[in-house]
Amino acid sequence: MRARTRLAIGAIGAVAAAGLLTGCGDEGSSGTDGPQQGASGAGCAPVAGQQLIALQDDKKLQNADNVIPGVNSKAANPQLIAALDKVSTMLDTPKLILLNKAVNDDRKTPKVAAEEFASANNLTAGIAKGPGGQIVVGAGNFSESQTLGELYRIVLTAAGYQVKVQQIGNRELYEPALEKGEIQVVPEYAATMAEFLNTKLNGANPPPVSSPDVDKTVTALRAEGDKVGITFGAPAAAQDQNAFAVTQAFADKYGVRTLSELAAKCSGKATVLGGPPECQQRAFCKPGLEKTYGLSVGSFSSLDQGGPLTKNGLRTGTISAGLIFSSDSAFATS
Repeated sequence: MRARTRLAIGAIGAVAAAGLLTGCGDEGSSGTDGPQQGASGAGCAPVAGQQLIALQDDKKLQNADNVIPGVNSKAANPQLIAALDKVSTMLDTPKLILLNKAVNDDRKTPKVAAEEFASANNLTAGIAKGPGGQIVVGAGNFSESQTLGELYRIVLTAAGYQVKVQQIGNRELYEPALEKGEIQVVPEYAATMAEFLNTKLNGANPPPVSSPDVDKTVTALRAEGDKVGITFGAPAAAQDQNAFAVTQAFADKYGVRTLSELAAKCSGKATVLGGPPECQQRAFCKPGLEKTYGLSVGSFSSLDQGGPLTKNGLRTGTISAGLIFSSDSAFATS
């Protein structure tokens, strides 16, 4: 399982950082909790299957956690930013899923996966040379961040820099290093970073600055970055946020492809929602499904945070829908 220190449970770390908690039942410790209040319909029983799909968040419950390069402002220049933005231009969520599959399922190193992607997508074409010099790209302590860091290495090398990728750890470690210029570049996630800086600048539990609107979220993020000496490039179409998954067999049986359809067709006693225990309290998880979509489930199964327990619960038919991340390699179809 990938180390995911950046995501407390919301599509973003913003959930914890901004204190967006909604009381909705007690945390479970293990197994499946009893019937949930308000679940009165028949619901949709789990359907086992190997292929997982993410239900479309058609009412935009989750915030815009697009991949975005963060750069120490003293190191930023037009050529460096343009090179990093080339990655953003090329990268959407299906491609990010395949990159994660290459590393997590096919057992390629992040470096190899990134180099194959760069070659297949002609990533370095047209990149202008910058002033050169040493660049350290910091990566978080999970494979997706390391792969993104390798993509940044490739484009910055093409721009004439001497680049190394260094795994730093979690955001609490690498964000101060980025401010100080100990590292110059890091792959980030727009809404998560916006709320991290929001808390850093404004204290505990400030009003959220991120939203499902990527332009508004990035505008807020850049304003925060100006205050701490971090410049942000262009956001990619690729996002890594909360996703509610079902098996393809479940989707076919009940005719659901969106969260609105899940709520309309599957609210009721037979429906089992799976995820980490805190999903029952967090605004972007079970309470969000209830408030935004009107989904009522029969029971909640306390599992893990987008990890093997939740995916196994879906595939073996013990949960109807489960929380995993939108860029997870489990969504790969090739």
